[in-house]
Amino acid sequence: MVRQGKAAWLAHDLTHRGVTAWLLSALLVAFYLVLYYTALFDRAARAIGLDSKWTFYGILYSLAIVLGGIYVLRKYRHNRYQVVRTAVVMFVQVILAFSIPEILQFVHQPEYYFSYFWPLKFDYWTPETIFRFPLGYILYSFLGSLLLVPLLGIFFGKRWYCSWVCGCGGLANTAGDPLRHLTSKSSASWKFERISIYTVLAVCLTLTALLFVSWGIRTRDPALEQFVDGFQSVYAFLVVAMLSGVVGAGLYPLGGTRIWCRNFCPMAALLGLVQKFGRFRITVKENMCISCGLCSKYCEMGIDVRSYAQANLSFTRASCVGCGLCAEVCPRGVLRLENIRLRHPQQLALIHISPATTRSRTAAI
Repeated sequence: MVRQGKAAWLAHDLTHRGVTAWLLSALLVAFYLVLYYTALFDRAARAIGLDSKWTFYGILYSLAIVLGGIYVLRKYRHNRYQVVRTAVVMFVQVILAFSIPEILQFVHQPEYYFSYFWPLKFDYWTPETIFRFPLGYILYSFLGSLLLVPLLGIFFGKRWYCSWVCGCGGLANTAGDPLRHLTSKSSASWKFERISIYTVLAVCLTLTALLFVSWGIRTRDPALEQFVDGFQSVYAFLVVAMLSGVVGAGLYPLGGTRIWCRNFCPMAALLGLVQKFGRFRITVKENMCISCGLCSKYCEMGIDVRSYAQANLSFTRASCVGCGLCAEVCPRGVLRLENIRLRHPQQLALIHISPATTRSRTAAI
């Protein structure tokens, strides 16, 4: 009984910003800083027969998703959507995001991650990368980013990528599942999200354009080339290393599992814009909500789902990743994830709503 009591305390402390949660967060931040900026993991990788620290990290990352996925599969085994989604996430990470890139290197082909697209995988659209890759890779990268991503976003919302394919979302929805409720639901966090994520997207678009301009005239304007190289280095440090790794994963135990996805990911921002005008939405059964608040509590993107359910209003939000947990935790089955074309004029209105909005302010985004 004492052992059970200690285990229960530890689980609660880790998932409610206790002392152990702060210690774990510090450990994760330190892990990413050591990974990015020291040779320690390179030496560890070579010691066990691996070619680089990134292979070692890929093994650890894939293992975290597989073990977390097994936990989620057991926890939500009664929910077909969660079971299928989690199985797909595990498959994509192990096969597309780890095994195939490793096999390509083994057979002396360029390393390529088929589960990542621009603008998330920013370097796939840099001139030096494009002209180094075989034609098939280039076509896959451009067709995937310009055709596949927006088309699937229109029909299925951003969930097809953010909750089914992306490794960032994969880690959040498997190993990070016990921490999803820590995401801030405040109005301030919602306002910050709207500014930060589209700022990163704008910076990404600007840098991509500058890279091509610089490449085209590099022999005539070395000053521009130097400026763009510096710009790219700053982006790699702040966005790719600090925000997606150190902050995005390191602060899981304190700020929830979607800090990166919600506030900084350029792919999430782009797909969110597509989603607002697509077919995906969460439908609400009228006059069924009992205002328990579980849907809002367990929303990993900080959306006040309850306000929509109270207002009997089906909705879509640019930030929603379609994880389906709001529908899973609802005790009365009020919520449902669907890909439909709404016909009611009121449901098509584009009126902004804050996460703190009560039933007196109803809107559709």
